[in-house]
Amino acid sequence: MIDEYDLKILNILQENARTPNVRIAREIGMAPSAVFERIRKLEARGVIQGYEARIDPQALGLGLLAFVFVRSEDATTGTDPYGERLAEIAEVQEVHHIAGEDCFLVKVRAADARELGRLLREKFGGLGRLRTRTTVALETIRESAKLPLGGRVWPSDGEEGEEEPEARRA
Repeated sequence: MIDEYDLKILNILQENARTPNVRIAREIGMAPSAVFERIRKLEARGVIQGYEARIDPQALGLGLLAFVFVRSEDATTGTDPYGERLAEIAEVQEVHHIAGEDCFLVKVRAADARELGRLLREKFGGLGRLRTRTTVALETIRESAKLPLGGRVWPSDGEEGEEEPEARRA
């Protein structure tokens, strides 16, 4: 179960995953060893899945952000192998299996339109019978991996839909 202390820890780590345990402990009123143990348990349970550095794509010459809708000719057979293969492409940041007309929504970064075209022709096209529709982002207003942690229903281990504790409802 995720309690109010875990939530506070998760919020702090979402802001800065490099926050020292001592600082987290001071902010939430716990001993550093208790914070360390809670983080270890959150990692073991898969609540915390990893830590990454957020890098400015512009600084690396990857200023073009595009979303590619991918439809597989094999989609009707129920044997669509393309999701994992799309995920292996270096320029691909996200792959989502979606409902609707298309099979996948893929987020990609490229240097420019020419590089995006090459990526679609060579790497996407090289996977097999895929049709793509591409939308290029003109400007990114907000991009975040942070999850909204307030006002949630927190299931305990094995129990669905348990109400959140009183301390979080205030």
